[in-house]
Order: sequence, then C-alpha cells, then structure tokens
Amino acid sequence: MPGHRTRWTTAAILTTTAAVVAATLTSCTDEDTPSSVASRAASAFASATAEAGRRLDDIKGGVDAKDAVRLGEPTTDGDGRTEVEITARNTTGSTKSFAVQVDFRDADGNLLDATVATVPDVPAGGTEKGTARSTRDLGGEVRAEVGRAVRY
Repeated sequence: MPGHRTRWTTAAILTTTAAVVAATLTSCTDEDTPSSVASRAASAFASATAEAGRRLDDIKGGVDAKDAVRLGEPTTDGDGRTEVEITARNTTGSTKSFAVQVDFRDADGNLLDATVATVPDVPAGGTEKGTARSTRDLGGEVRAEVGRAVRY
C-alpha cells in the first residue's frame, strides 16, 4: 500500500524534526551562550535532514527526480508556518508518485527547517501539485529549495 507508507514517512519526519527542535530549544540553561544554543539547533536540523534522507532512501524502486520538481514562492499561512507549492512532472509512461524533501532557509542560506511532502499519483506525461509546510513558525525572509526528490 504505497500511499499508506508515504503518509507514514512524511509524518515520521515531521515528528522527528519537531521533537529534535523542541528538545534542543527547551534544553537551554542560564549558562548557555547564544552560540552554543545556535550550534545545538544547527546540529538538530542536520540530524533532521539526515533522517529525511534516510526516509527517502527507504522508498523501494525510487529514482532521483530532483530535475522533475519545481517549487513556487514561499508564503506564510494563518498559523505562521511557511508553505510552498510543489509541482512534479512525470516523464514516464505510467502513473508515479513523488516524495520531495523541501529545505527552508533564511536569507543567509542557514537551514531553518526541513520536511518531506508527497505528490501522489502523477499521471504519465502529466504534472500534479502538492504543498510542503514547515513544522513551525519560521519568521523573517524564508527561501525554499528542493533538497532531494524521489519518483516511485
């Protein structure tokens, strides 16, 4: 049941990312310096990105599809989270789904958040759209880029 697994993968990555960030940010003490907190946050996001990569690697029969995926301009929803539209183009002769790792970065290129979104059931030779949503309020200027994309 590919759709079920895809939803599980996305939920697992979102949960992992949120848990790592929350643990990093709530583990601060009075002795923490801004640089030590920033270092732990960067490490947490690197870990979340690695987890997203592992989840994409687990997709059976998946092939690299980064060139077949485009992102729109990031916007902020009513909850303060950043959203970006994903367009997936299927150049094969049968219906395929896409799993896309979207990296949200600040104006300096620092990783703020990473998530995996799916674009299911893209028809042969066609395109479909999906949406990636940050796991938290990112604030400020946010850019979105495709970290990885897998067609399966």
